[in-house]
Amino acid sequence: MNSHPADHHPSPASHGRSFHFSWGVALGIVATLLSAGVWLDSRDQSRSAKTELARKLSEFDASVKESRLLARNADDMTRETLSRLAQVESQLANSREQQLALESLYKELSRDRDQWALADIEQIILTASQQLQLAGNLRAAIVALETADLRLQRLDKPQFTAIRQAISNDLAKLRAVPDFDQAGISMRLIAQINGIDKWPLSSSHTQTGSHGRKPKGPITHDLLAELKNLVQIRRMDQGEPALLTPEQEYFLRQNLKLRLLSARLSVLMHDENGYKSDLDASLKLLGRYFNTLDATVVSAVKELRTLAGIRVERSLPDLKESQTAVQRFREARQ
Repeated sequence: MNSHPADHHPSPASHGRSFHFSWGVALGIVATLLSAGVWLDSRDQSRSAKTELARKLSEFDASVKESRLLARNADDMTRETLSRLAQVESQLANSREQQLALESLYKELSRDRDQWALADIEQIILTASQQLQLAGNLRAAIVALETADLRLQRLDKPQFTAIRQAISNDLAKLRAVPDFDQAGISMRLIAQINGIDKWPLSSSHTQTGSHGRKPKGPITHDLLAELKNLVQIRRMDQGEPALLTPEQEYFLRQNLKLRLLSARLSVLMHDENGYKSDLDASLKLLGRYFNTLDATVVSAVKELRTLAGIRVERSLPDLKESQTAVQRFREARQ
């Protein structure tokens, strides 16, 4: 009777093992559930991460494509910019070439203009020199040099300063030379030349006196003719004027004209000796062959003596300084 109760009531040890087993199972289930939850959560997170990664990758791909498009556009813009830059540089190079060509042309034109001006100035100086050397025309030489200086002044170029200085020096030398009325003397001589044909000869006066009385008959006429020849010979021996034929009278007047023309040329040449010699010879011809009692002859003698007292010789400077300056400028430009 006592053994059955022992069989039907478990012992405390077995009861304890059953309790531990139940809790173990429960914990296992809980752990499994937790693991499953964690796995599910992890899977969800993984899916979410994959989705996000896919989205990021998609966005990245889109960004890459956009970047590539932008890069391609940038490349196109760069190429276009480079092309435009090349065109601009080409245009700039052409512009520079044109500018250089224009500058070269301007310099050439300026050089040609300087050459033209120099040739003009050189010709003016040469003319002034010829006026001095050939004609002795002081005033014409001064006017010519003043004209040359005025043209250089209008050009207003510093490279012509040396030439202007040389011209100024030569002008000072010319202005220092004492001047006389060369043209006035020349015109006074021409006035005397124009009056030569009107001056009466002393032989004409003698002929008028000798023929003032008419012969009374043939015998008387022949006798008077013989006596006239004798008187004529005697007067020539005594230095009286001889009777001149019309041809001799013509050559006498022409000779006197040539003498006065030679004196006029000596004035232009400043030949003092030639001037004095021609006037002295003219006065001798007047005194010997012309009627010195006639008013026109007296006036002519007085005028020629007055002209003979004028000094026509003078020392004229040359224009070597101006000519040398022009020559040096030309050599420097070559």
